[in-house]
Amino acid sequence: MEVVIESGAQAIAVLVADAVERLLAAKPEAVLGLATGSSPLAIYDEVTRRYADGRVSFARARAFMLDEYVGLPGDHPERYRNVIERDVASRVDFAPGAVQGPDGNAEDIPAACEAYEAAIARAGGVDLQLLGIGTDGHIGFNEPGSSLASRTRIKTLTAQTRADNARFFDGDIDAVPRHCLTQGLATIMSARHLVLVATGTGKAEAVHQLVEGAVSAMWPATVMQHHPHVTVLVDEAAASRLTLRAYYREIYANKPPWQRI
Repeated sequence: MEVVIESGAQAIAVLVADAVERLLAAKPEAVLGLATGSSPLAIYDEVTRRYADGRVSFARARAFMLDEYVGLPGDHPERYRNVIERDVASRVDFAPGAVQGPDGNAEDIPAACEAYEAAIARAGGVDLQLLGIGTDGHIGFNEPGSSLASRTRIKTLTAQTRADNARFFDGDIDAVPRHCLTQGLATIMSARHLVLVATGTGKAEAVHQLVEGAVSAMWPATVMQHHPHVTVLVDEAAASRLTLRAYYREIYANKPPWQRI
């Protein structure tokens, strides 16, 4: 697991956009994993600028979303399929149908989850998965107590997650759905490169547990310690609880030029 401590969200966005640009240059048909929430917004803005400048194309790429609320109307602005369309998909040149998400309005939820897993497998798996982390250590919507072997399924959101997400629903926690579909921890771990972004003091404890804590279902993101290629990008505030932060800075400052994130 590589830990990169940067000055802020924009510096992090540049590094992640560099990785996406290199991936698509080497493999134009690459499969990306897209996250919602606040953490990836600066990244989406940066890759959009690079697309507008002709530096990167998504025309042959595919993408899969991490999760989706259950029961939100198809036209709801906070339905994650609409959020991803607004934040990134409509701003670059993804082909029609190239971006897929789990169906939170399916009549047969278990069948929809199985179909989503199968679609990811048919695409050859995810090459680069973007991730944020919740204050309670969740990735995707894998709340504390989630099985480390879990696959795409329905989950009940904790009160903390609903409170955290109420900011997207005009501060009304009652408007936040209680259920979601999410890629499981084992599904996320199947991606070839995991890139997790966290900023702000509110994420400091979760980042500390992720990087330096014991692997535990109580902090679901800690399963990433078992992945062979993980990059954790944080700002100074999110890094504030890391015991070895001086060492992480030293490692990154002395990386060989060819070894990028």
